[in-house]
Amino acid sequence: MIDDIREPVSKIEDLLEEKDYRVLRSYLSAFEPADIAEIFDEIDEDDIPLLFRILPKDLASDCFVEMDSDHQMLLISSFSDRELSDVMEDLFVDDTVDLIDEMPANVVKRILSQTPHDKRMAINQILAYPKGSTGAVMTTEFVELKADMTYEDVFKRIRRTAVDKETIYTCYVTDSYRHLIGVVTVKDFLVCQNEEATVAELMETQIISVTTTEDEESAAKMLSKYDLLALPVVDNENRLVGILTYDDAMDIIESEDTEDIEIMAAITPTDKPYLKTGVFETWLKRIPWLMLLMISSTFTSKILQHFETALAAQAALIAFIPMLMGTGGNAGSQVSVTVIRGLSLDEIELRDIFSIIWKEMRVSVLCGASLAVVNFGKMLLIDNVTIQTAIVVSLTVCAVVIISKLVGGILPLLVKTIGFDPAVMASPFITTIVDAMSLLIYFAIASVMLSM
Repeated sequence: MIDDIREPVSKIEDLLEEKDYRVLRSYLSAFEPADIAEIFDEIDEDDIPLLFRILPKDLASDCFVEMDSDHQMLLISSFSDRELSDVMEDLFVDDTVDLIDEMPANVVKRILSQTPHDKRMAINQILAYPKGSTGAVMTTEFVELKADMTYEDVFKRIRRTAVDKETIYTCYVTDSYRHLIGVVTVKDFLVCQNEEATVAELMETQIISVTTTEDEESAAKMLSKYDLLALPVVDNENRLVGILTYDDAMDIIESEDTEDIEIMAAITPTDKPYLKTGVFETWLKRIPWLMLLMISSTFTSKILQHFETALAAQAALIAFIPMLMGTGGNAGSQVSVTVIRGLSLDEIELRDIFSIIWKEMRVSVLCGASLAVVNFGKMLLIDNVTIQTAIVVSLTVCAVVIISKLVGGILPLLVKTIGFDPAVMASPFITTIVDAMSLLIYFAIASVMLSM
């Protein structure tokens, strides 16, 4: 990992200026592919094709996978057919699929024309699966064994095919019809004292697998839950068609977390990095939610209009409306974020709703009472209001916190139950709902105590 990217960028620029390509090749070779891709982000784009060609062949292919789509397209446009064919040959199938997803149609056509026939068939197979399914993100490159293979047979197979496989530690055992019947690791054979042992004797037949149509996020969570390096992917007839690797699962989880954060902030999710998203596109992602939230605030305005005359008679109450609405929104957001996170990690389900209500009821009473006591003292000592006004506002604080936390805990669960992403019930929507409820509670208590 590079602590300060400015130093290697400066060094590379100096070597480019001196045209000392031999030293430059040796210097770049000391970096990891991901670090080189990060360096390319800071280098003049005109120098990237030259630097890429200087890299050793294997390192160049690994680096190409790590680069952003703009730089990949820049390189592809500068490649000859031969160079493009060499890069495509070294890419794993799933990486090629990811590349194709990011490229325009004319570039995809050229990529496929320079991709070997067997790999092109595997790519088309993966592209046929629905977006968001495990089949669409799996790789078809894995080590496949037969049950009657011996120690010697296994390592011959691994040595012969390892160069084309993304992972070789975990091997998958299939029958003559490619049905998945077992899983065995290289470690199982290395520690086995009997070199005559067959795959059937060492393989594990209790297999954790997913189907091609399984949601990719669910599959990624399974891989994490069971601490697997790869997860076999089977079709509806239990035929092995691919594997989901740990690095792909990490990318899926990162993407899903990013999407949830954007939804929770009332932004339509996007696959592009922030700095690479245009102003107009960013506007389109944000404005619908802002419009919806603005219109939903009409309820708050209507409540204020309804009590306008009463507020004129008790003008002191107006000053505390922002504090009450803010406190309610903060209290509701605390719970909603916690529940949404629990739902995304499968720690919380609908059947837990009563446990959540009971827990948040107790927590909210403690929080509400604490805030009410502090607020009462603050209003008398600092705000110089009457005792009656302080009691009204403090009681409202306590009631608002209790209601807000219950709303924040229940709404995400109900939204998930009807099939929507619970993240939509995060801060912006919870705050809008709680604002209206806070005002209703405030004026109800004031009406009783102050005869409004």
